[in-house]
Amino acid sequence: MIEIRIHGRGGQGGVTLAKIIATTRYLHGFSVQAFGLYAAERSGAPLQAFCRFDAQPITNRNLIYEPDHVIVLDATLVGPAITSGLKPNGWILINDPRFPYEFAEQFPGYRIATVDATSIARRNELGTRSVPIVNTALAGAVARVLGFEPESVHEALEHLGFRGKNFDAASEAYERVIIVDDVDRHGARVTHPVTPTQRVPGIVDGGGAERPVIRTGQWATQQPHRKEWTPPCNHVCPAGNDVQGFLQALARKETDLALETLLRTTPFPSVCGRVCPAPCMESCNRLSLDEAVNVRDLERYAGDRGRAEVKPLATREQRIAVVGSGPAGLAAAYHLARFGYRVTVIEGGSSLGGLLRTGIPPYRLPREVLDREIGRILHLGVDVRLDTRIERRDLYRLTLEFDAVLVATGLQELRSLDLGGGGNGESIMQGIDFLDRANREVIRVDDEDVIVVGGGNTAFDAARSALRLGARSVRIVYRRTREEMPAIAEEIEEAIEEGIACDYLTLPIRIEPRNGDERLTMICRRMQLGEPDDSGRRRPVEVEGSDFPIECDRVLLALGQSADLSVFPEGSEVRDGADVLGLLETPVYAIGDLASNDGTVAAAIGSGRRAALSIHYVFAGEELPGLVPAADDVIRAGSLKMHLFESAPSHHGMSRPAEERRLDYREVHAGIADPSEAERCLSCGVCNECDRCVTYCPEGVLKRIGREFIFDYEYCKGCGVCAAECPRNVVFMTRL
Repeated sequence: MIEIRIHGRGGQGGVTLAKIIATTRYLHGFSVQAFGLYAAERSGAPLQAFCRFDAQPITNRNLIYEPDHVIVLDATLVGPAITSGLKPNGWILINDPRFPYEFAEQFPGYRIATVDATSIARRNELGTRSVPIVNTALAGAVARVLGFEPESVHEALEHLGFRGKNFDAASEAYERVIIVDDVDRHGARVTHPVTPTQRVPGIVDGGGAERPVIRTGQWATQQPHRKEWTPPCNHVCPAGNDVQGFLQALARKETDLALETLLRTTPFPSVCGRVCPAPCMESCNRLSLDEAVNVRDLERYAGDRGRAEVKPLATREQRIAVVGSGPAGLAAAYHLARFGYRVTVIEGGSSLGGLLRTGIPPYRLPREVLDREIGRILHLGVDVRLDTRIERRDLYRLTLEFDAVLVATGLQELRSLDLGGGGNGESIMQGIDFLDRANREVIRVDDEDVIVVGGGNTAFDAARSALRLGARSVRIVYRRTREEMPAIAEEIEEAIEEGIACDYLTLPIRIEPRNGDERLTMICRRMQLGEPDDSGRRRPVEVEGSDFPIECDRVLLALGQSADLSVFPEGSEVRDGADVLGLLETPVYAIGDLASNDGTVAAAIGSGRRAALSIHYVFAGEELPGLVPAADDVIRAGSLKMHLFESAPSHHGMSRPAEERRLDYREVHAGIADPSEAERCLSCGVCNECDRCVTYCPEGVLKRIGREFIFDYEYCKGCGVCAAECPRNVVFMTRL
């Protein structure tokens, strides 16, 4: 992309020059933009115009702060400001009769060209003697400097309705422009001393370079101010991620920065980019316009494609034990190790990961992805003890060995259902145990009819795994409707695509062995929905006399889990039965599902992070931001200027076809191919530097310096245009 910034004064036609340049490229198939600052358009007042063109579609709508080239329509504007952000070796084209070398010392590192466009405009009677219109002459000079064919300028002028002497002015400037190399080769063509053209002062005092003496801000009855709000995606993210921040980095194609932003709050962007239920997408304000931003796939993209190194921020002496290596335990270990604490993770199994490894099938979460992100945690210096189960006595010993102990053992107590005496230990089993055995490749269900009881993610993972392990048929029975199912909506849809049947409003009553073989008969009862219960979902009510049988070979129970708190001491005095073990020496924290029973990976990650922040505050006295923002600070769709945004469909990653994926454990989703989906983010309540406030300020009293926006209240009349044009409600007005 080529970007050009034009410095001129009102009446010289800088915006029109930008349009002429853009049109020369547009007629040759380029994507173009040309626009100006809608500021003080009075004669002689300084103003800027912009032009950009690219062979690829242009989506950037900002002003140009780092131009490739600069055009100066009035030599009195020549100064340090014109090279602000100008890329090295860029062209500076100046409307001035002097040779380029006279400016070379002032602008080292840039290529300089000059043309006396003012004299050319006057000779061709363009404008008036006092305010000559130099745009068409300068268009010809630009063509020569940037290597365009002169015919392209004539085509553009014809297309825009400029004819006659405008053609002559452009052609003359094309021939007369002097570039740095021309001075040595063709200097003889200028044989008389050249004096600068006398500039005619403008209407504003100081010829437009100074502000009026009268400070017009005293007329104002209100003033603009800026405030950034909390986007709803940030507010609801259980892990505490800066969703808007990493999306904006991806929108700028800064994938490494996007990953770095995520790693400030989570060690598992690639994992969550595959298994998170994505409440951020459910709360996305873009749903009021078209579709939610595909945050989950974008997080996966950043995690898979980004590169960022995480190092401890300090070195500390305190030793901390983390019992359990699920997402909560590993997240706590990650953040504590980043703070510099000496962390040891204690795991009862033979591998790290907890239910990330044993409870989520590889077709959703490939093991190499999980291992890569666990490796990032271990790289921080975290120690590991595997195959070490912790009972109450062991926990007490840990409090003597470590300065703090975090217990993140998850939900160990499995909920069951009394279905009578039918079936045996193999024909009726817990879904989570089935998934563990399936992931260890020690179970098959070839040619079996399998029933899964439940409607959560574990139920659907077990059902889809059974299909891949050879089941003849798989059906899910659930006592509510599909709308009440807590499983991820996409998982439900994909299971149905793969051929899994769902019996809604169905309650298992009992299981009976079938006479003469090992098959089972499950007796079920129809349900209907009554009034909402404590969960907010409508309570299922049995329909008497509606019992019916379903025959099967195996039943998998996925009815949820609860916390096993037997490992915890009751108070400061620790007992094991009748034995007094001693007094608790260090704090013991319960984190993750053990403490909250939220049941999602993202919630467990957030719990681990908050625990780490709390421990860091206890040991170091440093309070770091980790709390959820107040709901009053969350911006909703009704506060955005939705009419200023364009509708655009969401980008969805490719998936393997159902008939193929149901046969193996290879990953179902391929993710998105590029981060362009991030450009759909509305950046709700957060300035993304779109520059509309600066562009539309009618008095030019709002300036952007770097990433800071400054109001000049001495001259601001409080018209409110900036607030009206801010799409994200960052600019607002207050009464004086």
